[in-house]
Amino acid sequence: MPRASTLLPSLGHAASGAGGTIISTLALYPLDLANTRLKVQRQLRADGTIGPDDGYGGILDAFATIYAKEGGRLSAYFAGLGPDLAKSAADSFLFFLFYTWFRARRLRAHNSLPYLSVLEELAVGAAAGACAKVFTTPVSNVVTRRQTASLLETNNSGPSNQKTSNKTFGEIVAEIRREKGVLGLWAGYSASLVLTLNPSMTFFLQQMLKRASVARQDWDEPGGRATFLLAAISKVVATTVTYPFQIAKARGEEGSRNALAVAARGLARGTVFGTVVRIAKAEGATALYDGIGGELLKGFFSHGTTMLFKDVIHRFLLRLYFAILAALQNYPQLRARVIERTRRARSSARHASQQAAFLSVTEVYRGTRYIKNRYLAGEKALAWMLSSG
Repeated sequence: MPRASTLLPSLGHAASGAGGTIISTLALYPLDLANTRLKVQRQLRADGTIGPDDGYGGILDAFATIYAKEGGRLSAYFAGLGPDLAKSAADSFLFFLFYTWFRARRLRAHNSLPYLSVLEELAVGAAAGACAKVFTTPVSNVVTRRQTASLLETNNSGPSNQKTSNKTFGEIVAEIRREKGVLGLWAGYSASLVLTLNPSMTFFLQQMLKRASVARQDWDEPGGRATFLLAAISKVVATTVTYPFQIAKARGEEGSRNALAVAARGLARGTVFGTVVRIAKAEGATALYDGIGGELLKGFFSHGTTMLFKDVIHRFLLRLYFAILAALQNYPQLRARVIERTRRARSSARHASQQAAFLSVTEVYRGTRYIKNRYLAGEKALAWMLSSG
């Protein structure tokens, strides 16, 4: 958990990053939906889940077919939007929280340089992504199943696929548990760990391009146009390198119930690298790049939009924060109450620490958690008051 001195800045970047992600997800979700189906359709054809002539011929054909076969409504382009929006926001929030904290700690260790080395920059991004994916992989599995459900329903009239797109989040979670067990909710996590290289490379390239093309005094605020272009170009390069692993992850998450497909996935179970090699051998190297055109298009606009709005929201949060601090200067009684609450929090933490020595194992765990929460609350309030003083 970040210390009080880095917690508030980390939370600011996390909240603004989540806000930017929500905006870009809403704007580009139809493209994401089509990309997901393009990634898994080759496997569905091989499994016999859909016919050899079913599926899509490309990104434009996907848009036309989805509209024509799924009710002729714009809502067809937003199947599974709710869970994906929640997953994307949580993933972004946690990633920026850990990324900002890890990076700030490493920068403090390099007092002479305002940037990290290549390996440190990559390691920080990978570590932040791995921490975030632990919490969001189950939601990602549900989202992928919802996104591919309509493709299966339009080409398969079997009862097992008949109502998949209408199931709730909880029902799909229960379905995955029945099919694959509890660990099935984390199917594709090994691929997610490899894919942490994507945001890691993205932010490394973004920092490198910024240092090469933006004056040093403007590094913190390079401007809207530069922010968008640097983020978008970095994302395209990183996506090109890691796309085969995205294919492996999407196939691992896809919920086909065909017995042959389940058996094949069981035999291929292992590392994500083994999955990539198996796909290349069985279907050719081109199978590893199914739908890459749409993914690059989505990555360019999605990450560029995310970082652009992240900066806008972050500046707004900073102005709001300092406005609140300025307002508190005019209310000494409120300021005194905050100081008193901080003192009480520290006192309660010391008291709880003394009591914990006489508690059972379960109570010790509860007491430790209580101490931690109270201590963090006190540190946060203290940092707030020090910054306003």
